[in-house]
Amino acid sequence: MTDTQERDALIHDWNTASTDVFRPAVPPTFDDETLRDGLQSPSANDPPLAKKLRLLDIMEGLGIETANLGLPGAGELHRRDILEMCMHLAKSGARLRPNVACRTVLADIEPVVAMREKTGLDILACCFIGSSPIRQYTENWTIDTILGHIEKSLTFAHDNGISVMFVTEDTTRAHPDDIRKMYTLAIELGAQRVCVCDTVGHATPIGTRNVIRFVKSIVEASGRDVKIDWHGHRDRNLDLANCMAAIEAGAHQIHGAALGVGERAGNAPMDLLLANFKLLGWIDRDLSSLGDYVKAASEAIGVPIPHNYPVFGNDAFLTGTGVHAAAVVKALRRGDTWLADRVYSGVPAGWFGLEQRISVGYMSGKSNAEFWLERHGYTPSEGLVKHILGSAKAGNHLFTDDELHTLARSFQP
Repeated sequence: MTDTQERDALIHDWNTASTDVFRPAVPPTFDDETLRDGLQSPSANDPPLAKKLRLLDIMEGLGIETANLGLPGAGELHRRDILEMCMHLAKSGARLRPNVACRTVLADIEPVVAMREKTGLDILACCFIGSSPIRQYTENWTIDTILGHIEKSLTFAHDNGISVMFVTEDTTRAHPDDIRKMYTLAIELGAQRVCVCDTVGHATPIGTRNVIRFVKSIVEASGRDVKIDWHGHRDRNLDLANCMAAIEAGAHQIHGAALGVGERAGNAPMDLLLANFKLLGWIDRDLSSLGDYVKAASEAIGVPIPHNYPVFGNDAFLTGTGVHAAAVVKALRRGDTWLADRVYSGVPAGWFGLEQRISVGYMSGKSNAEFWLERHGYTPSEGLVKHILGSAKAGNHLFTDDELHTLARSFQP
């Protein structure tokens, strides 16, 4: 099938059926937190430098705009790796822009000054401080204490030519008056970006829209061109929905980490953000290497890819169910990969360098066995198909390719 109109007629898309479908005026950008917040996951390993550089190269290939490389204040080893990563980006001429997380204290920002001088890169300092009443109470802070930290640290950054993203932790539980005071001061002191954080995964999509719209009003009142970032966690599994809501409400950039790794239940997953934003038509970029990104991150940080993980899990495009497989096989036998990629899939595997896969199990039909045998170089005789299918029906799982090869080779006509 080649005609676009004919293809469109095969799928009625209720996602775009109304007249008020949202499209951002400017495509959103992305900040990759895998090598900072991702490494704060209780299950993550701190990868060797070579694997960090490999991840940066893949991010660059995917067009990810910025990446957080760590916390300079965490110690000398962290500062060493951050510097090496910055040097790598500088030498390779990467478009990927580096940033680092800094508390609103001079000791965290001072290393950024030295790194900028050594690399020549404009390294964005993401200066963060807690903002919610519960955090203020726990830390024994007043709003004046917080404003004092902001003024001292951002003034130092400005005086030393360091670009700043001002970050409020726990923004989604902070009081509006405090948010206004903090962001207004940060913007007056030269912050180029402000970041709204759902640090503990508290927000719903409605809450996300509310807080982003409120922050947007603060930025507009300042009269300055300050960009708004959203950094969300997945404690309630609302991370992707909240990211979409943030863009709809006026955020310019979304933070995420590979496989959603991060503190506690993790961050919004960068890979699924990219996939979904492309499916929504909000971005237009080649994501065929996105699977490489997921695999490289999984290997580097030691976090396995769940078998049922959307798009990139082993099961995402694999079926053994007879009815489903039969429809995919019919499409493939027509030579129509577009049709095969969509007849039983809401995500086109080909967009991400993947393909629909068919195996044989206890819920399979004849077409499963025939197709698998053909694809793997066997002649699907009636006897061999019965042998494969009979063994599968007697089993309790979907056979692996190795198991099916063993069965095929053991068949005696």
